[in-house]
Amino acid sequence: MSENDNGATGLGWFLAGLGIGALVGVLYAPKSGKETREDLRTSALEAKDRAAVLAQQGRERAAEMAEQGKQQFGEYVDRGKEFYDRGRTQWSQYVEKGKGLVQEQQGKVAAAIDAGKQAYTSSTQDTSS
Repeated sequence: MSENDNGATGLGWFLAGLGIGALVGVLYAPKSGKETREDLRTSALEAKDRAAVLAQQGRERAAEMAEQGKQQFGEYVDRGKEFYDRGRTQWSQYVEKGKGLVQEQQGKVAAAIDAGKQAYTSSTQDTSS
């Protein structure tokens, strides 16, 4: 933002200096009225051309900055996708690990139940014989 402000301020000072210079030139120039008017017209045309050049430079700079912003936005979107994919992959790994732990615990519980049944069966057979 400060670059744009400096450009506008610089253009303002340029135009103010041009006007003051033209006024001083008119007051102190040993020229005829026709020559003075021609000099003023020339100075005004030069100021107009300079203003057009500055405006074109401003448009070009704005276009460059817009393109740079688009590129940075694209980079941020790509980074966000990477983080999302990485998080999703980690989440999937945790879910699979959790499923494995649940199956392992189910196996242990089933083995404990079977062991309990066998112990009950063998203890009831020993007491009935």
